[in-house]
Amino acid sequence: MVREARLDPEVEVIWDDFHAEVNVPSEQLRQWLLTRGSGEEAFGPDPDLDLPEPGRQILAVLRKRKVDLTPEDIEVMRDAITRIRELSEQKPRRGNADDEWRHALLDLGHDVLVER
Repeated sequence: MVREARLDPEVEVIWDDFHAEVNVPSEQLRQWLLTRGSGEEAFGPDPDLDLPEPGRQILAVLRKRKVDLTPEDIEVMRDAITRIRELSEQKPRRGNADDEWRHALLDLGHDVLVER
């Protein structure tokens, strides 16, 4: 019988909030970040290392189990939650700014077109 380690209740809440805000599956986020980070440069031998921040950190957390989180991962999750919520409140009215806003949220793993 495998016993699951008990986690701090605050970590449980952060985990749930993070996964509610980061609504893009990890592989889709990776593909988006590769597209955003490619620019005119060719990919290096490990394309994941060339992913833009903080998306790379968010992607790393998405690939972990809750019991494997480090204090740094928890800080990445807190920061992502805060940034996504702040950006979500700043929705532009229309036009090019709307695309830039949506792309900034996608960089954090949040797609406004996905219904909650």
